[in-house]
Amino acid sequence: MENNNEGDSAIAKFFEGRSVFITGATGFMGKVLVEKLLRSCPGIKNVYLLLRSKKGLDARQRLDGLFSAELFKRLIEAQGPKAKNKVIAIQGDISFDNLGISDDDRQTLIREVSVVFHSAATVKFDEPLRTSVEFNVLGTRRVIQLCHEMKELKALIHVSTAYANCNRTEIDEVLYDPKVRPNQIIDAVKWMDEDLINQVTPKIIGDRPNTYTFTKALAETLLSEECKALPVAIVRPSIVTAAWREPLRGWVDNINGPTGLVLAVGKGIMRTMLYDGNAIADLIPVDAVINVMITAAWSVATKPTNQLMIYNVTSGQENPLTWGDIERIAFPVLLRYPSVEVFRYPGGSFKHSRLVNDISCLFQHVIPAYLVDAFLGLTGRKRMMVRAVEKLHKAITSLEDFTTRQWQFKCNNVLALSKELQGSDKETFAFDIRQLHWPTYWEDYVLGMRKFILKEDHSSLPVARKKLNRLYYRDSVVFFGVLLAVCHLFARRSQLASRMWFFLATLAVRIYSALNKAR
Repeated sequence: MENNNEGDSAIAKFFEGRSVFITGATGFMGKVLVEKLLRSCPGIKNVYLLLRSKKGLDARQRLDGLFSAELFKRLIEAQGPKAKNKVIAIQGDISFDNLGISDDDRQTLIREVSVVFHSAATVKFDEPLRTSVEFNVLGTRRVIQLCHEMKELKALIHVSTAYANCNRTEIDEVLYDPKVRPNQIIDAVKWMDEDLINQVTPKIIGDRPNTYTFTKALAETLLSEECKALPVAIVRPSIVTAAWREPLRGWVDNINGPTGLVLAVGKGIMRTMLYDGNAIADLIPVDAVINVMITAAWSVATKPTNQLMIYNVTSGQENPLTWGDIERIAFPVLLRYPSVEVFRYPGGSFKHSRLVNDISCLFQHVIPAYLVDAFLGLTGRKRMMVRAVEKLHKAITSLEDFTTRQWQFKCNNVLALSKELQGSDKETFAFDIRQLHWPTYWEDYVLGMRKFILKEDHSSLPVARKKLNRLYYRDSVVFFGVLLAVCHLFARRSQLASRMWFFLATLAVRIYSALNKAR
């Protein structure tokens, strides 16, 4: 999309001369939000980012690193280095009292900020309950407390997840009462020691699969209880994936969720996974979510209502894509655009049966990993495959609740919000997921993984494809070699086995000849 014509944009006009405060700005969604606001709302005054010190870098240094990402290349080309001058780092941390912000910075935010985007959270599914409560619930409370002091506040946009209420199968854009109140959980984790908390966590989270979805639901309830008259809206994205159209097609900067799974398939490491091929994989591109967030802020501020607005930003109802579709669409794309470094020729398939999948994991993941590590050890190199497969299995297991189940997310509020867009905003802040063509999106997605995660330039494709062909022949030779060995054991006892051995031996010679020609 081209730069927005501010004179024709109601949203750009709203942000003109106003300042925003963003938590979670260094995360996947946060980066896209910062870039989009600066590029499409050029009249914005200041963008304050809550940044904590990390790996020896303070807030200012982390801000400099943020703008070194290729994500901001388009913005810098359009507006020049001056675009960065509007972004101001605020040293702080959502896990600290008062967000860990200095008195001077706090007063600046109270005086200047009109819109708050709260997206900071821990997204680890297996996070200990105490840590998850600290970040996702108490962190939200601290943001709410700050918002109550802001004199110019027009909108608070809280980023939740569509799976906050995954204990239901049909999820509307409404607030659901939890079985326990946020304060009960907050008080409980204060006095219980870590061992006791870990023991009772399954009982506390009940029918939710992990602490992440449980604490995100608690945060929503906290908003309804403590925001009072604040202008607030909750945005619930489903599984957030690579950019659809902007700022760069296929842009992605992490290996969470489907990205990690597809990368593992492309590398030849993952060859089986439990799934329901008919279940909808509710993926939503990151830029669609960001456009909803910005539009929701404008709507809440300019069209106030007494109702707490909730937006399920999902794709399953309007443009469904099943896990079977992903296997059918994405796997061939991985072969067209292979990585330069591949462990095995990509193959295998997802499984409906847990028993079949467990057997496949043993023979296609575990045993090969141990064999490779044994070879690495004998040659004096570092063993790594067993650990990599263990991490892969942990990630796959954490996603099983989402690859084997299906939810029906209602998105009427999102559709209504889309209709509010007028003029150039219809294009600049578009998020109508019905316009997305999944095969094209997946091609951009795979290319984005190569470029932005694996750091492999498009010019490396000829070499990568040649290597992949060699790998195909090598794996074929190994496969037939194993069959030959088995048939040879029985060749003397069976005439059929003897004939089979001769056939496979001939075929192996032909494959070997083809391999030499490919070189």
